[in-house]
Amino acid sequence: MGHFRRQVLLNSMKLFDLAVVMFAFGLAAVVVSQKATVSLTEFFAMRVKIQNFILFAILLLIWHQICVLFGMYASRRLAGRWDETVDILKATTLGTLLIFFARLLIRIDLVTPEFLAVFWLAAACATATGRIFMRIMLRNARLRGRNLRDILIVGTNPQAVQFARKMRDSQFLGYRVIGFVDQEWPGLTEFSQSGFSLACNFDNLLTFLRSTVVDEVVVALPMRSLHARASEVATICEEQGIVVRFISNLFDGKTSRPRVVVVEGDSLITHNTARLEGWPVVIKRLVDIVASAAMSLVLLPVFLLTALLIKLTSPGPVFFVQKRLGLNKRHFGIYKFRTMVVDAEKRMKEIEHLNEVTGPVFKIKNDPRITPIGKFLRKTSIDELPQLFNVLRGDMSLVGPRPLPLRDYEGFNEDWQRRRFSVRPGVTCLWQIGGRSSISFEEWMQLDLQYIDKWSLLLDFKILLKTIPAVLKGSGAA
Repeated sequence: MGHFRRQVLLNSMKLFDLAVVMFAFGLAAVVVSQKATVSLTEFFAMRVKIQNFILFAILLLIWHQICVLFGMYASRRLAGRWDETVDILKATTLGTLLIFFARLLIRIDLVTPEFLAVFWLAAACATATGRIFMRIMLRNARLRGRNLRDILIVGTNPQAVQFARKMRDSQFLGYRVIGFVDQEWPGLTEFSQSGFSLACNFDNLLTFLRSTVVDEVVVALPMRSLHARASEVATICEEQGIVVRFISNLFDGKTSRPRVVVVEGDSLITHNTARLEGWPVVIKRLVDIVASAAMSLVLLPVFLLTALLIKLTSPGPVFFVQKRLGLNKRHFGIYKFRTMVVDAEKRMKEIEHLNEVTGPVFKIKNDPRITPIGKFLRKTSIDELPQLFNVLRGDMSLVGPRPLPLRDYEGFNEDWQRRRFSVRPGVTCLWQIGGRSSISFEEWMQLDLQYIDKWSLLLDFKILLKTIPAVLKGSGAA
């Protein structure tokens, strides 16, 4: 896109955002005017006053600066739709809060909680809708060969070729690979079969950039062996005013997802294997708190009755507290109703030869240490209910990989299994609804990693729904 057309698009976006503010403000005024202390007619009459006109102009100016702050006018060619939506929600939320604080400083009777709610909803929805239409328009233009950016890729290794193929196959992004830059090395023979061409070598890079249209340069060099060369390329691009990007997957991670964060001016490339991050995680935690608190109150009679039965049928405490491994292998005490004799852990070595499952986990269907009421509590999973307190404390979540005892962790012999500790453990997970104690330890670990790799709020909801019939059937319980 040419400079003139880009400026037209940017100015159109800015005018649209300001129009959205006025629309949202007017809509909120119409919706809540009947509940306000002033009528709608009086409100609009009040707005023609010079001081109110100035205040509204200041609001528009501040709103524009908020949009700039959250990068709403920066290039979003490579950004995902969800990332842009999150920034829109952040911007509209901050703008709405500023109106609220202005209401505290300057008495505006029409600005009520209902007004703010309608304003926020209208502004967020209208802005997001506008950005979606703009994405569709730009996508169609790029598919027709317009609004394209020419990129030069530095490096001819397999990772560089794979990136070029992604750009070629994702035509809606509007990137056109014009060539590669590299020196003589054994891998050039394999590169020549990729279908891409070598534009120049490192010695001729500066000359090539001086005489060729290049919008962006993507560096895909191995940092360990060619750091100095990559730094030189970055310096040349900086001098030429060309955007330079580095492929962030420097270590060829198979499951980790790299992302860039800025800390006090320094850019950090973060590799994270877990998908549990961002606003969905906040919602997950809120659901944990609200749901566990509500269930604790509803199930209070069950708690009291269970405690009474435990006391009447065996000597010892009502609760069993055991050290388990939580998030990133942090130790915490898990709460359960006691289902075994008091010295059950001391008697573990006496019956280890009776273990009925593979791997480091210890499970016996007819464990001799179980108390008379304990088998029923385990069969119905009532013994797990006190873990709602662990959820409230933040040691656990309602859904997540089951926390393991320290003894079981010491028996791990495969490092890939330890990735399960990268998320908060849970009361239930795929293992609970997939057979529980009847499946092998390796299958259990694979289900935990499957949960981590495919996590979403919807998946949590499905697991919670499927846990109820699994518990009622008592399938695989031990």
